[in-house]
Amino acid sequence: MPVWAPVGLLLTMVGLGTLSAASRALEEPGNLVPTSSPAAHAAAFAKCRNGSQLTCVVDGDTFRLDGLKIRIADIDTPETYRAGCVAERTLGDAATIRMTQLLNAGPFTMQRADRDEDVYGRKLRVVMRDGQSLGEILVAEGLARRWDGARHPWC
Repeated sequence: MPVWAPVGLLLTMVGLGTLSAASRALEEPGNLVPTSSPAAHAAAFAKCRNGSQLTCVVDGDTFRLDGLKIRIADIDTPETYRAGCVAERTLGDAATIRMTQLLNAGPFTMQRADRDEDVYGRKLRVVMRDGQSLGEILVAEGLARRWDGARHPWC
């Protein structure tokens, strides 16, 4: 059994409450964690109401997990805070609600994107459950579009 396997097993057995410092360390560059077996994460998510929550959903493509800011790397969702029009805000709110449901549906894994962080210091991750991207679920439901490296207007 690989030396890292007991860590994943232990995280599974203790219920995966939030992203601990130990599991964050496993994802940092230089630590030997096979990309085929990323650590599983689970927590109780709600919409972020202010800057004090450590675990919450900011919008359809951004969330916090144990204080770590994560940008879902494979999608773009409409803005909710600085929406350009009512239709964008409405769709953005729906994407936020749906991503909250998806994150709360059970353990998920995060895989690094082509870069570790964006210009805002958020970790860029593809969020997966059972081999399926949670972002792709939003795309299929019409609540997001695939990230192509550039922002495009929603209005």
